[in-house]
Amino acid sequence: MTPTEIAIVALAAGGLFFAIVAAVGILRLPDLYTRSHSASKSDTLAAGLTLAAAALTFSASGSTIKTLLLLLFMFITNPTAAHAIARAAAEEGIEPWTRDEEVDE
Repeated sequence: MTPTEIAIVALAAGGLFFAIVAAVGILRLPDLYTRSHSASKSDTLAAGLTLAAAALTFSASGSTIKTLLLLLFMFITNPTAAHAIARAAAEEGIEPWTRDEEVDE
């Protein structure tokens, strides 16, 4: 394997790992705010690593430029969308989960 192929595999594997972390966070975390945080951070990193692997795969072509622009767009829009969702939830009066809600005994 060439060093480029190793980098592509490493970036794709990192993207897969962080996509799984985001999915687990969405399933396991208790409320909208923590789920939004998990999804925005981990999913942005997963998409970034995967798109970087795709850009390396295309090497020097027009598709590389498009992939890098998509990567930039994802890094700007994913956290912004998560912030907008959390802010809308706060304005609707959705309370964050607290430790007191866990104790029912």
